[in-house]
Amino acid sequence: MQVFNDVYPTDPAQIEALREKGPEGPIFMVNLLKFKDRAEYEDGRATTLTGREAYQIYGRAVTQILPKFGGQAVFAADVSFLSLGRVEELWDEIAIAAYPDRGSMVRMSFSPEWREASVHRTAGLKGQLNIESLLAPEFAPDWIKAIAQSVGSQAVGSKS
Repeated sequence: MQVFNDVYPTDPAQIEALREKGPEGPIFMVNLLKFKDRAEYEDGRATTLTGREAYQIYGRAVTQILPKFGGQAVFAADVSFLSLGRVEELWDEIAIAAYPDRGSMVRMSFSPEWREASVHRTAGLKGQLNIESLLAPEFAPDWIKAIAQSVGSQAVGSKS
């Protein structure tokens, strides 16, 4: 299995799939994040920020933007160890956000406030994987089910 970290979607098939309706019910977007050592802004501005620090500016903004699109931040943590499998380089952080559906996530990423914040994302990220996932309600703790309900799901765990 080859793994390619990206900052934005570039594969035409992947971009087309993002335009599709997607599954019913809430999605949980798992983000595996790899940061640059030093932030690099596309406009050439000088900065002393690390990639992680630049991304944290973006992350704080997104936690405020998510609710406007029915979503919410669920979890973020540093990656500390790979206990199974092999990768050339570990990701630095994992973050999970919940959305009512794929369309809500896409709409957020086209919003003016997200685009404004995303300059820090681009400056800080070396690459990432975004993995859309659906809740398996039979295994989910009540607090996760509550998040799924709070992002507007009527069909928790539906796999349409």
